[in-house]
Amino acid sequence: MIDIHSHILPGVDDGAQTIEDSIKMAEAALQDGITHIVATPHHNNGAYNNYKNNILLQVDELNRTFQERDIELVVLPGQETRIYGEMIEGLNGDEILPINEKTKYIFVEFPSNSVPRFSSQLFFDLQVKGYHPVIVHPERNKAIIENPELLYSFIKKGAYSQLTAGSVCGKFGRKIKKFSQQLIESNLAHFIASDAHNTKTRSFCMSEAFNEVRKNFGMDMVYQLSENAEDVIADRVLQSYPPHHVKREKILGLF
Repeated sequence: MIDIHSHILPGVDDGAQTIEDSIKMAEAALQDGITHIVATPHHNNGAYNNYKNNILLQVDELNRTFQERDIELVVLPGQETRIYGEMIEGLNGDEILPINEKTKYIFVEFPSNSVPRFSSQLFFDLQVKGYHPVIVHPERNKAIIENPELLYSFIKKGAYSQLTAGSVCGKFGRKIKKFSQQLIESNLAHFIASDAHNTKTRSFCMSEAFNEVRKNFGMDMVYQLSENAEDVIADRVLQSYPPHHVKREKILGLF
């Protein structure tokens, strides 16, 4: 299994703080069935900045440490970038790091409570340049919860989205779990990833999340979400189906 979103690099953000924390996370990931993990430290979120070349060096160092300790987890480079207007300049200037470095897939994080008005234009500009925006954890964004049409519009125009495994498992509460199911049902979710920060409060539960998907949507959806993770790190075309509108009456009944 491939986990495309994690905070396993030590001492760079609010994830693993020490190499010992990274090792504990690696052991937990392996126990959960994960073989490859993308390290996606926060960038430009107001608290942390992690630039492309620094991340590449840190990923290499972490892989060496794991190899020395016979930890059979492969770490790949990535970055969780808070959306900002100059992302294309950031890509051109080797500030922004695509998923697994050589792909055209870019993680984009919105502020917790809002979706900036320039997002649609920025996504269009990124796609014109050949990049594919991947919106991280939209199910936890207050503006999208209140107005799922925002996400529908982005997906309809070619963006992708990644749900947090903990959301699917109910770790963030019943309402977010239900909303995650609605996004999957409406073809508005293309990946499930851990967004793991540690082994205590924000761990992996990827296997549990895929069990939830299997119970509610069947094995075809499990395969689609799993294979998309494989395809994104290989820079292949993703499996996706035409998105549907989330039914408003269901949202009003929950939120």
